[in-house]
Amino acid sequence: MAKKETNDDIKAMSFEQALAELETIVEGLESGDSKLDDAITSYERGAALKLHCETKLREAQEKVEKIKLAADGSVSAEPTKIS
Repeated sequence: MAKKETNDDIKAMSFEQALAELETIVEGLESGDSKLDDAITSYERGAALKLHCETKLREAQEKVEKIKLAADGSVSAEPTKIS
């Protein structure tokens, strides 16, 4: 990464955005073309993106687990309480 970035922007990212950036970072690290300091910064951002993706997936899983199928075939969902 050319400049240092804070990870505050990650919180506003969708799962897809975070995953796409994470894939780009992994490709860059695998190429081995980065300077050590840049690679460390990229790795740290990648770790934050990974955590964000895991959180988004967990939230989605909790929502899916709350979906219920009634005997008449109707679908309902309970509100998910995520802390």
